Amino acid sequence: MTRHRIAVIGGDGVGPEVVAQGIRVLEAACADCELAWTHLPWGSDHHARTGALMPADGLAALADHDAIYLGAVGSPGVPDHVTLWGLLLPIRQRFDLYLNIRPIRLLPGVATPLAGRGPADIDMVCVRENTEGEYAGAGGRVHVGMGHEVGLQVDVFTRHGVERVVRHAFGLARSRRGRLASITKSNASPHHFVMWDEIVEAVGADFPDVELDRVLVDAACAYMVSQPGRFDVMVASNLFGDVITDIGAAIQGGMGLAASANVAPDGAGPGLFEPVHGSAPDIAGKGVANPVGAVWAGAMMLDHLGEIAAAAAVMGAIESVLGGDRARTPDLGGSASTAEVGDELVRAVNAQ
Repeated sequence: MTRHRIAVIGGDGVGPEVVAQGIRVLEAACADCELAWTHLPWGSDHHARTGALMPADGLAALADHDAIYLGAVGSPGVPDHVTLWGLLLPIRQRFDLYLNIRPIRLLPGVATPLAGRGPADIDMVCVRENTEGEYAGAGGRVHVGMGHEVGLQVDVFTRHGVERVVRHAFGLARSRRGRLASITKSNASPHHFVMWDEIVEAVGADFPDVELDRVLVDAACAYMVSQPGRFDVMVASNLFGDVITDIGAAIQGGMGLAASANVAPDGAGPGLFEPVHGSAPDIAGKGVANPVGAVWAGAMMLDHLGEIAAAAAVMGAIESVLGGDRARTPDLGGSASTAEVGDELVRAVNAQ
């Protein structure tokens, strides 16, 4: 039996609540594998005690694991940029997790705010560049606090970084419906995004069977609402991928359903898997957070670890519970608790 070592960072707010249900469902699905969990009490409480979101040797500790399962990190008492640069971005950059994969899929039984649209209309994947671009962290401030203070945030795009993400996106499109949309703003950014366009064209020559659509980001946001069926696979820079995937979460039924994988398929470090709804401090402790995004992220983690059958069982359970109009949390119009949805998902896994 294969044993997988998984670091668990429940984090803040609803993070521990949804991760706990995810662990239950993944355990139920893994009849032929062993999941060895290491629970790490990192996040805002750790910051309050020590001044840091994680210990100084935190990244070294994570390196000993096969995957990282993250709930959410963030609280009103810690500035957002401190939270992001204190844990999530260092993990992505240290382990070179250059792919952020976000499925955007309307599941049967889930309502979308888009009138007249159903599951056949909303089924896409966003491949987001995850380690450089607008979130590279290059820049600084000078003359701080003075009337002529200057702040510089420098976007960093490398040919190597763009090409590897674009190549993965083309390959994913080839395995799906054969359409790739490259999302940029090259009309207003004549340097890095024009380079991006040139790299996309060059890589596309190796994928003549994939239809390429170049879309400016503002138009892409509009099309996701007005013509969601236009998209199959999208590839975008760090910032643009961040923006359009939140639109994707909205049209797939809400942030509680949104899952993501941060991975480097050719890397040696652990991938990181998380729901992307944030810590939701307004509902933390009430037991009403939707665990489906965390469970879906867990399915992506199992798939990445090679546990294909177990991943399929988890996704089958999600579709069964939501499609059968069974337990639902308030964000989906129901009255079930986080744990009650977890109970239904475990039952659905065991019934397969």
